Amino acid sequence: MTWGDPRAVVLMGAQRFDPNLIDAVTELGVEGRIAAITAGWQEREEEDDDLAEHLGDRTVNLRLHARAEEVFKQDPDLAALHRERQAVLRHRQDFYRVRLEHALEAQYVIDQRHAPDDILEDEARTSILAIQEIDRMHLEQCARDHAEFEREAQPDKREVLLRHREEIAAILSDCDAIAIAGGHVATLLNRLRLFKIETLARGKVVFAWCGGAMVVCDRVVLFHHAPPQGPGAAEVLDAGLGLAPGIVALPQPELRLRFDDEERLMVMARRFAPAKCLVLPARSRVAWLRDGPTISHGASVLELDGAHRPFVSSGLAR
Repeated sequence: MTWGDPRAVVLMGAQRFDPNLIDAVTELGVEGRIAAITAGWQEREEEDDDLAEHLGDRTVNLRLHARAEEVFKQDPDLAALHRERQAVLRHRQDFYRVRLEHALEAQYVIDQRHAPDDILEDEARTSILAIQEIDRMHLEQCARDHAEFEREAQPDKREVLLRHREEIAAILSDCDAIAIAGGHVATLLNRLRLFKIETLARGKVVFAWCGGAMVVCDRVVLFHHAPPQGPGAAEVLDAGLGLAPGIVALPQPELRLRFDDEERLMVMARRFAPAKCLVLPARSRVAWLRDGPTISHGASVLELDGAHRPFVSSGLAR
């Protein structure tokens, strides 16, 4: 990470039922206005009264979802290219998921075999490398699709989009921090990208939770060990904003992780290594300061042996 970007990055547990964002805001000495990003809530994005009240009515909602809809309405050519890019990404995800599920199934079958320990260790490592390669190829394909969109759409030359970016920059110039909520992760990510929030976050304190915590990492990992539709496999959605590099955020573990399945946790930790899989239960938070120590409360990290232990770090990967 190039620390010339945010002044601090704070990843947090869910805020809906028992919020503690104000504790993090106070701990980091943020006294000014806070820009709220609730684009993941989509059409409910402006229903942020609880968040505003929690922070003492000093928030201003950037309205990224509504702004994107205004941009697409006024620039139908950009809207069409954006829809085409999103359709391509959905197809990529479908094919990636097929390959991933087969690789994970092969890993499970191999793990059940009996053989000398050195052979089992070697085959387990090979299985993880195969899964990592599928993840890597998927991210490369997504990057190519984004680059193709940039070449065709040239969003940086679109007048209506530039006007909204300038309005957002003007609002942020009067804010000390940005608070990024969760919601629909893909929607949140593409709105953040469209308005280049990773660039506008320079010099600010960034607070992010749930889907917000996931998208500020350098890759977005969707996970749920027991989804309603059946067994779930953690999958890489896309590259994130890269504000918290070397971290895979795992919010709401109370609902999404099975801590009694150490084998599954071990595979997840090894698969995403050397990145740290950061477990963020309710009321937990980890703050990385550009000019200071890491501050951690209640977060844990998945270890390569499948255990999870309190998170301790001297800083983000650079």
